[in-house]
Amino acid sequence: MSFLRMDQINLEGKRVLIREDLNVPVNDGVISNDTRIRAALPSIELARSAGAEILLMSHLGRPQEGIGIEQQSEFSLQAVANRLAELLGCEVPLNRDYLAHAPSGRGAASVTLLENVRINVGEKANDDTLAKRYAGLCDVFVMDAFGTAHRAQASTHGVAKYASIACAGPLLASELDALERCLKNPERPMLAIVGGAKVSSKLEVLKNLSSVVDQLIVGGGIANTFLAATGANVGKSLYEPDLVAMAADLMSKTTIPMPTDVIVAKEFSASALASKKTVDEIEDDDMILDIGPATAMNFAQIIANMKTLIWNGPVGVFEFEQFSAGTQAIARAVANNDGFSIAGGGETIAAIDKYSITQDVSYISTGGGAFLEYVQGTILPAVQILEQRAKAS
Repeated sequence: MSFLRMDQINLEGKRVLIREDLNVPVNDGVISNDTRIRAALPSIELARSAGAEILLMSHLGRPQEGIGIEQQSEFSLQAVANRLAELLGCEVPLNRDYLAHAPSGRGAASVTLLENVRINVGEKANDDTLAKRYAGLCDVFVMDAFGTAHRAQASTHGVAKYASIACAGPLLASELDALERCLKNPERPMLAIVGGAKVSSKLEVLKNLSSVVDQLIVGGGIANTFLAATGANVGKSLYEPDLVAMAADLMSKTTIPMPTDVIVAKEFSASALASKKTVDEIEDDDMILDIGPATAMNFAQIIANMKTLIWNGPVGVFEFEQFSAGTQAIARAVANNDGFSIAGGGETIAAIDKYSITQDVSYISTGGGAFLEYVQGTILPAVQILEQRAKAS
């Protein structure tokens, strides 16, 4: 990809505005998971070491635009500022008045966090006036929030149009490099694992991947629709009858191995009794909630032979222990693979955490929606504007 990267710019003495994704879970001022904050640290430290004055901007949750943070304090970034100060070992004040009075004068290597951008009128609409005000805060704008790169908003897209210099931060660049390695120039053979409840929610992902990969493993409710396309009885499992024909069409275009055995129950609950059945033994009142051991072994062998892997979504209801063995087997197989692997999506990351394989996956994406949109072939607005700026310079 042709865009300017942060490490290509002399940042010394510059005021640098970095858009990060610091949208972390905060309850009563306590952050329960600071993964996104930690992911942003390399970019911040790069700017600090270069002698830049750093302004950070992010959103948190879904506050109402135009209403002061005092009236919706649960969306304040104060807890994030406090955590950044701890991790960086420096003062990180939270500035709530930056649109009226541009923050300045804190000096080289200083870090200031700007209050939640989503309270600013025009943020979601990508308003030009607001975008120009953001651009006026800095000498260099750095887009580093991959998780919001699929949204054309004032703090992700608009500001990049008007800033004197606009570039990609290390986190954004590494995400795009990893995705491009998988989708544009993959080492083969290549496999995608796509799980989830509904085909409709990942239809474009499946269509795009089917034209790229050598094999495609589907799991969860998605797999049930594909099983139905083979003529199998899926009982009362979640599936989409109106997409059975589409599933059959995809199966005619690429290799999609089907489960031969499954784990079923009569009800969907944490206490449901699990039973192993072959696919031809499924009864009308059965619900398929995981793949069976023979299928898991087959899928693991397929994964072992791959040079490139993309993983998005579990293959069963892994939150319930009796239906978690399939997803665990997939996770272990991905971890043991010697090729390049990239994983993304909230449930996928939850499974990676649950089975402690974080260090064994080549790249774990920080962006759920952006990850899926990129994989399905959608142009990400915040990336597109960086490429346009690079071409124009």
